[in-house]
Amino acid sequence: MDETKKNIDESWKQAVEKEKENLKGKGEFVPPEPDFNFFITTLAVQASVDLGVAPHPVTKKVEENLPQAKFLIDTLSILKEKTRNNLTEEENKHLENVLYELRMSYLSQVNSKNHSKNPGK
Repeated sequence: MDETKKNIDESWKQAVEKEKENLKGKGEFVPPEPDFNFFITTLAVQASVDLGVAPHPVTKKVEENLPQAKFLIDTLSILKEKTRNNLTEEENKHLENVLYELRMSYLSQVNSKNHSKNPGK
């Protein structure tokens, strides 16, 4: 890494720490430290909202958007593939569990829709 990039990275870290201290001093919300599990959980929560199994955090309404849910599940699957052998055991297990739960919820929603369209089948 060249010296310019090192300086930019260091300036970024200092600015972030200063902002965190300012927020703490004002008693305002300080976001958690980003990590892989938090990132995966964030995508999983959005997928759950799109599956209609959790209310939207802003509107508090339960709304279903299965194509968007599938997109997010597929995105998590890509992340699993691209990070293979680069995750801790805990991160890998978390991602596998999240994918399993979301896929089961998705299949349940799709099967429920198909059953309501074709009740005799």
